[in-house]
Amino acid sequence: MQTVAVIVQEGAEPFGLGSLVEVWGESYHPEDDNPVFDFRVCTPRPGVVKGRSDFDLVVERGLEAAADADLVCLAPKWAFTEHDDAVLDAVRAAHDRDAIIYAHCSAVFELGAAGLLDGRDCTTHWRYTDRLSRTYPEAKVCPDVLYCHDGNVLTGAGSAAGIDASLHLMRDKFGAHVAATAARRIVVPPHRDGGQAQFITNPVPECDSETFGPLLSWIVEHLDQDLDVETLARKSLMSPRTFARRFRAETGATPHAWVTRQRVLRAEQLLEESDRSVEWIAGEVGFGNAATLRHHFGRVRGVSPQQYRRAFSA
Repeated sequence: MQTVAVIVQEGAEPFGLGSLVEVWGESYHPEDDNPVFDFRVCTPRPGVVKGRSDFDLVVERGLEAAADADLVCLAPKWAFTEHDDAVLDAVRAAHDRDAIIYAHCSAVFELGAAGLLDGRDCTTHWRYTDRLSRTYPEAKVCPDVLYCHDGNVLTGAGSAAGIDASLHLMRDKFGAHVAATAARRIVVPPHRDGGQAQFITNPVPECDSETFGPLLSWIVEHLDQDLDVETLARKSLMSPRTFARRFRAETGATPHAWVTRQRVLRAEQLLEESDRSVEWIAGEVGFGNAATLRHHFGRVRGVSPQQYRRAFSA
């Protein structure tokens, strides 16, 4: 992989573009022997490209600069539901000749419009994952990861995840040492704590069900209590089997999964807003002990409670 082309369009998002430039566009780093790429920024109509945040670009190259690139990157843009046919053609051509395609943040919608997401694992910024699933139902959207690499297509979650995804690709193509050296040069860790987890704010799901709406509210207020199926079924005046079946039908989750999720959410809040011990928080949210909290917290968030607290506590 020697040639990297980044396609920018009207409404270009400067940080997303900058994350690509930072990893692939540095032409001078004498402190190491990492590869230097033939780096090109191009656009459908060369000249002034209006950007976001009062930040415009002057781009001299047209899309022909991407015609022979080994890696074609799509920088995010603001109007991500409007697609330029010339860009879609360039992306399809790159895919047909087995170039690597990397779409960052909202640019993933461009791949969907080009027909390249069907049956493929992909992601985007957590703000847009539901919209991506609705717009391209054949895509296999992964809503809580920093990036997805499926075949010759890489998709990134947005903002700073552009660096994570690029370092992943550099690691895949050139090895861990090259990726670690690039990360050191741009002053970031080679791997972010938590691996691939996006830190998404997850509110308690709303439920309009007349059957379970009051129960869900009660659960959230009594997370420290025993909330097994038998207990919840008795409170709902149902048999455990009927309760479990109807609960899943109306909420989309098993009672255990739903309660566990709410306990993790409450633990997050306490980790952010208090200095209470992990053991105390585990008891407060109904996990009973710190080991159980760490197990469930790690499965949901990809980091330990202590790591989460260091990152997000006030």
